Amino acid sequence: MKKLVIPDHVAIIIDGNGRWAKKKGKSRLEGHDAGYQNIKKIGKYALERGVKYLSIYVFSTENFKRDKDEVKHLMDLFVLMNNKEKGFFMENNIKVIFSGRDEPLPKKVINARNKITEETKNNTGGTLNLCLNYGGRAEIVDATKKIIQAGLKPEEITEELFSHYLYQDLPDVDLMIRTSGELRFSNFLLWQNSYAEFYFPKTYFPDFSTEDFDKAIIEYNKRDRRFGNAKK
Repeated sequence: MKKLVIPDHVAIIIDGNGRWAKKKGKSRLEGHDAGYQNIKKIGKYALERGVKYLSIYVFSTENFKRDKDEVKHLMDLFVLMNNKEKGFFMENNIKVIFSGRDEPLPKKVINARNKITEETKNNTGGTLNLCLNYGGRAEIVDATKKIIQAGLKPEEITEELFSHYLYQDLPDVDLMIRTSGELRFSNFLLWQNSYAEFYFPKTYFPDFSTEDFDKAIIEYNKRDRRFGNAKK
């Protein structure tokens, strides 16, 4: 049997926490709690499988429009993860980074985010990129502003250079997964997903298992990635 190729960079939109909770007679907040626990499990497993970079869409810029209690609960979850999961990330040698804007994140979230980034910066077992208060269009706008502020001339600007001004200087996404069966990627890593392979399992994220992740990898290996080139 041919050995599976493991994508270097996998991105996941964690969708379906609320619908998972409703199906089980639980509150939306309990659905987010279950999703949070699954981030740890899937993140650990993906990096152990050989994925080098795992980007997870945990909170979009638009999510601040949700119910205030839900937003507060999610902000508290992020603080909990960043303040209390150091042992988990250190034990599993995971480097944690973040993509997204500061404003209007609460100060406690920013402080917790910066703390876990600093504490795990030397870990070498794979990178977990948490996209928090993130929007793909916002990232492109912010990168453009940085380039203008740097005083670069138009002829100096290339696609490669532009990539260095994004929130994180990471390789392009190879495989993008969105759970719950929704067939869109909702302003997520617009630049980095240019040539990604897309996979849309119908499973809600809290139920998305390591076996489901393996199915995504198997499907990825069936794809013929030509990057715009004609098939030989």
